Amino acid sequence: MAGDEQAAVPDEVVRAALQAAQALGVQVSDVPIGVIATRAGMSRSTLLRRLGGTRRALDAAVRAAGVDPGGQPLRDRALAAAAELISEVGVGHVTLEAIAARARCSVDSLYSTIGNRDSLLAAVFAQYSPLVDMDATLATDLVQGADLTQTVEHMYRRYVTALLREPRLTPALVAEGLSRPNSEAVRSIVEQNSPRLIDPVRRWLEDQMTESTIRTLPLDVLLVQFLAPVLLYATLQQTLSGTGGVIIDIDTACGLFADAFVRAVENPM
Repeated sequence: MAGDEQAAVPDEVVRAALQAAQALGVQVSDVPIGVIATRAGMSRSTLLRRLGGTRRALDAAVRAAGVDPGGQPLRDRALAAAAELISEVGVGHVTLEAIAARARCSVDSLYSTIGNRDSLLAAVFAQYSPLVDMDATLATDLVQGADLTQTVEHMYRRYVTALLREPRLTPALVAEGLSRPNSEAVRSIVEQNSPRLIDPVRRWLEDQMTESTIRTLPLDVLLVQFLAPVLLYATLQQTLSGTGGVIIDIDTACGLFADAFVRAVENPM
């Protein structure tokens, strides 16, 4: 397949990419598609069509010409840049222009590599979400025979630790949602990420109800009751730490939250 991709890229496009990189003093991977297209004497849309909609074929052809296109992949740079900006200034203030500037690329390159702003933000939260590895915590506790309170406390501790790790995306998302309830950015991120990221916790709660470990309650209510304390704790932790405010330490907080959750939902035997 690599050979087909290389053969599909005209030699003049490869030359244009190399010449543009030399003229700009950057690596080929950092040259906007539009600049390469202009130098090759065609429109940006025509070049993208010849490349199959992505830069992969061009990168392969440049490598075949004996030149390393270089650099961290643009997608990785863009996601890292967006994560840093969200942590610094909040979801609502992050623009494609700011992301492109920090990722050292053009806005056009972001569109061709990832898509629009909503798609990019959704990809950032999918990659950095603290819920992604929750399955591992549940599996470990199952093997070790942890009881309900211990399992909840372990999940909370892992969750809060991830929430407070840089880049602090979820607290920024919660803060944006509280300050702007109708935020399109928040709505898009939640809609695109919630099912996959919350499924491990949802399945675990369903299993606990099936096994009669906890009372049968509406699942959405259980999810809110489970997640809300640590989400607000992490958000306040970030806010108060910058003002000199005092907030309870993570281990104590997670123990108290776990005890309160279990007392509220445990099935009396």
